[in-house]
Amino acid sequence: MSETIGVIGGSGLYQISSGEEKESVEIDTPYGKPSSSIQRRVISGNEVLFIARHGKGHVLTPSEVNYKANIWALKSLGAKWCLGVGAVGSLQENIKPGDIVIPDQFIDRTKGRDSTFFGKGIVAHVQFADPFCPVFRKILSSVATNQVFKKKKGIHNKATYVCMEGPAFSTRAESRMYRSWQGSIIGMTAVTEAKLAREAEISYATLATVTDYDCWRSDSADVDVAEILATLAGNSEAAILIIEKLAKEMTGEIPSEMAAKALDLAIISNLDNAPAGTLEEMEPILKRTIKARKQQS
Repeated sequence: MSETIGVIGGSGLYQISSGEEKESVEIDTPYGKPSSSIQRRVISGNEVLFIARHGKGHVLTPSEVNYKANIWALKSLGAKWCLGVGAVGSLQENIKPGDIVIPDQFIDRTKGRDSTFFGKGIVAHVQFADPFCPVFRKILSSVATNQVFKKKKGIHNKATYVCMEGPAFSTRAESRMYRSWQGSIIGMTAVTEAKLAREAEISYATLATVTDYDCWRSDSADVDVAEILATLAGNSEAAILIIEKLAKEMTGEIPSEMAAKALDLAIISNLDNAPAGTLEEMEPILKRTIKARKQQS
């Protein structure tokens, strides 16, 4: 059985050339256009849908990314899995620039982002204690460990991702505070994707590539964009190798119920009385739930 895997590429990863190119899809969503056209490729028999998070030419700040359109588009095209790839800073000495991190937790420091599909007559509260699908994390960790070992990079399979608003980097006081909170890495994008993917019942995981040590190490240390850019190329190469191997390994895998059936215990509203416009807008997201409820009645 073939799988459909969404990949959202972050800084330094704007396209993939692996496998066979099928088409470039331009799609409109109820929330506007996704960050970029969607590359449809087939790698090892599985379909990979690639979106450049920051757009072609890196033109969108983390706050400007249309996360809802990106996740809605992937869901409507059949994505069951979604890998978010992104550059991060390290908050711990043992997590070095060039390392790969697969986080298992978040601290959300974003401000005012629209991180839910619900509202306008339908209320739901998804469980988010464990924000990443454990099944997908396990597969990704195994694949990344093997690929990273070949590249002699460090890998960290458990970590807390602090997601800040940006686009400015942290102050030194903030960076040291996040360390005191046991934060492992810091970035600006993944938590919003993870929340929306959970609502869309897509199995989500993050592949974080470390570019720098943030600014906590000493009074003279600061985040250097030139340093980040120098590290991005090698990190992107490693990420592409992991994506290729992941696509090969993802045949017949079953996501965790916390991801694939996230709405079973989340929706409070009576969908029979929900506004028709909201139901139409959320059709790809609610389709399974509505079908299941009809079968039970």
